[in-house]
Amino acid sequence: MHKIIQPDGWKPPKGYANGVLADGVPLYIGGQIGWTADQVFVAKDFVGQMEQALRNIVDVLEAAGGGPEHLTRLTWYVVDKKEYLAKQREVGEAYRRVLGKNFPAMTMVVVSALVEDEALIEIEATASIPADRNAA
Repeated sequence: MHKIIQPDGWKPPKGYANGVLADGVPLYIGGQIGWTADQVFVAKDFVGQMEQALRNIVDVLEAAGGGPEHLTRLTWYVVDKKEYLAKQREVGEAYRRVLGKNFPAMTMVVVSALVEDEALIEIEATASIPADRNAA
């Protein structure tokens, strides 16, 4: 369904795609933070909040009739670059627990703060849901 775009001669990316070509109905998912459906921060650590934010994205995908395999882009906003770099193994494990081996195009941006004071990460997503699976 999605075609990963990798220019000839480029080194392969690790954990993301340089480009994704997709057919289907676009789904734009607003920035998700590490709180539950009740807007409660259970996790106080970076990896826990990241995993919850990804679970929130999966919930929105499922509500639209899709799943992690339909993701085409993720944009991550983190408040602590050093913590992310120090926890890359744990980040990868949590990512695969929630999204499996689906690696869309990704960008990470380091920011000074997020609107919710307890939030350590915010992730927005874009997906392409096949028309026959679309809940809309």
